[in-house]
Amino acid sequence: MGSTSQDRLYDAFGAYVRSQRQLAQLTLRQAAELASISNPYLSQIEHGLVLPSIAVLGALADALSVSAETMLLRAAGIASPNTSAHSGQSEESIRQDPRLDSSQKQALLAVLASFVASPSDELPVPVVPVTVVPLPVVPEQARARPVNQRRRSARPAAAGGAAHDRQKGV
Repeated sequence: MGSTSQDRLYDAFGAYVRSQRQLAQLTLRQAAELASISNPYLSQIEHGLVLPSIAVLGALADALSVSAETMLLRAAGIASPNTSAHSGQSEESIRQDPRLDSSQKQALLAVLASFVASPSDELPVPVVPVTVVPLPVVPEQARARPVNQRRRSARPAAAGGAAHDRQKGV
């Protein structure tokens, strides 16, 4: 059974929303909270099961720091006018860049395709390897001390005490 153009539109829009959420480094829960929608509803949008209302599109645009116009155009399946003119140049630049290895080029081309493809285009689902970089371990001595354990200033105690007494009126 082939997918309809509506299915492809929903899938393309869902992939776009998911990629924007990931670029914003937001979890599904965080993005849903920012857009004031439920987690399951955002999940349904990202999986291409539903197309949100205009009000939800606006809220998602704000939450993901995307223009409302771009979000509406994507939901309608309309690519930006300047997108198609530059996509060929962008792809060629990625392919010719000597600083990138083949897996980096493939990953960038897949991301570019997910942003600029029209819903009628059949996109292969790219498998992009994810590299997890562990956070550095900070030695105990280098960690910040709690406020109550920080060193006090080099001011003599007598001078500080006298100033304190004057403020109290003693």
